[in-house]
Amino acid sequence: MHKWIYLALAFNFYTFSSFAQTALLQNVYNRPVTSLNGEWRYIVDPYENGYYNYRYEPFDQQETPWSSAFFLNSKVQDSTELLEYNFDRMDQLNVPGDWNSQRPELLYYEGTVWYKKSFDYQRTAEENRVFVYFEAINYHAEVYFNGKKLGEHIGGFTPFNFEITSLIEDEENFLVVKVDNKRLKEGVPTLNTDWWNYGGITRDVKIIETKPVFIADYFLQLAPDDREKIAGYIQLDGASAGEQVHLSISKLGVEYTAEVDANGLAAIKLKAEDIRYWSLDDPHLYQVTIATDLDVVIDEIGFRSIRTEGSNILLNDKSIYLRGISIHEESPIRGGRGYTLEDAQQLLSWAKELGCNYVRLAHYPHNEHMVRLADQLGMLVWEENPVYWTIDWENADTYQNAENQLAELIARDKNRASVIIWSMANETPNSLARNRFLGKLANFTKATDPTRLISAALEQKDYQGNPAIRTISDPFADIVDVLSFNQYIGWYDGLPEKCQTITWHIEQDKPVMISEFGAGAKQGFHGTKHARWTEEYQEYLYEETLQMLDKVEQIRGISPWILVDFRSPRRVLPDIQDGWNRKGLISNEGNKKKAFFVLQQYYEEKAKATRN
Repeated sequence: MHKWIYLALAFNFYTFSSFAQTALLQNVYNRPVTSLNGEWRYIVDPYENGYYNYRYEPFDQQETPWSSAFFLNSKVQDSTELLEYNFDRMDQLNVPGDWNSQRPELLYYEGTVWYKKSFDYQRTAEENRVFVYFEAINYHAEVYFNGKKLGEHIGGFTPFNFEITSLIEDEENFLVVKVDNKRLKEGVPTLNTDWWNYGGITRDVKIIETKPVFIADYFLQLAPDDREKIAGYIQLDGASAGEQVHLSISKLGVEYTAEVDANGLAAIKLKAEDIRYWSLDDPHLYQVTIATDLDVVIDEIGFRSIRTEGSNILLNDKSIYLRGISIHEESPIRGGRGYTLEDAQQLLSWAKELGCNYVRLAHYPHNEHMVRLADQLGMLVWEENPVYWTIDWENADTYQNAENQLAELIARDKNRASVIIWSMANETPNSLARNRFLGKLANFTKATDPTRLISAALEQKDYQGNPAIRTISDPFADIVDVLSFNQYIGWYDGLPEKCQTITWHIEQDKPVMISEFGAGAKQGFHGTKHARWTEEYQEYLYEETLQMLDKVEQIRGISPWILVDFRSPRRVLPDIQDGWNRKGLISNEGNKKKAFFVLQQYYEEKAKATRN
């Protein structure tokens, strides 16, 4: 077996004391599940009385009855017992969803909220195994089931699960989750961001029932060194050495049987003739069936290659130009954190209308609907780890947290053809500690998934002290596959006319991506093109910036900032921002600004010129 297969598999079984959980189940999107979505009881607990006693000692680390009673046990209590809580008399929040947009009094709340869900469940077979799966909780989750602590998870945007086979009952099960969205200096992201810190169980919660031996994981992509071969692995859970697993891709004529080793792992490498490659114009997905005697998993997977050669990005060995836009995960339908298929459809349909063939999902992993839909639409995707601005670079736990979140993102989306770039970070300051941190992340990512490119949103600098010439002077530029950077000439750096005076000196022989540029404008606010915050100013900046960027010889794509206005507590200018970042091409009410049509026309012309 290739070394990379072992490395790619390793993260799915590696657990950290701070992130203890069951190995992540794959393709939950297509598995039969029981949804726990809906109304959950909740208790707001800013002083964490449900977790600490008056000596600030955690209840669940003491051998006292309170470890399973206080805030956890929802059974009827003796009327003589002193209890100062009652979930069943509390109000309810919708799950999935953030508490900020559901309750006006919680708009700015950062702290602990306890959630509780009661349910009955009958297994289809007594020997089957049962898992509870959370698509995402922001930020620190501690999970209890029927009074027993299952474990905890840190990170607000990636999935995790726990096995509950030995604990689940036919009736009166109760799941309690302590959710804490407090920003932390040592967190990922850290204290300072430019988006809303939505708290809560923000994505779906599911019960998954499996056979005693089941297909836990698989990774099937074109071999990095040969696009006529499909390579990867299939991982069984609970299997003994020698058990067989069958891979079928009927429309490719693939029928392949392998035996697993003592770890339940089967390496896959097979030749496939006449592959219909997934592409922008033909996003073809094959039905892939993986089966054992007991279990069957079906997925839709596209096969395509992505690599760089000099300043070119090559999709299936053909050079492409990425006509992109950056997107935050906010719902254009309801407001608040986005999580539904309808949210994804609205956002990506706007991107398609704009003329995009590519989206940057910033600044954290978005929900799975986005990448699944991008697979179907033929849109390429940049996915990003929330290493944002200033992280605690010297803290080993902070690094492990960042690596774990990236590992969970790769685990979830490694079979998605649309995903071509894993981004390590955004706008991080150059230092030795930062370079070690990001370098280690990059090495981990390349070892885990050698079938995709890596990048990061870097920052531009003056070239040799000349402010009229810009360059990228960053050691991490030598590590990334795609040289991406943010620039705001004409907004934070002068006025739009300044774009006419700037030239670029890029020394790296790599494809260049402008990961951000833009200007704020309140939709409906009009004036001259020199009046900030007007639609005319934003329109003018786009016109000048696009002309400037076309002169960068190595440029192979852009993802301006941003598709839709989004909430940010940093943005407080009265009557203009009012808590919103106004750099969107579309307002938070769904109205297009004048700059939308400038970029749309540019992309129409670029599509004709580049034929992709």
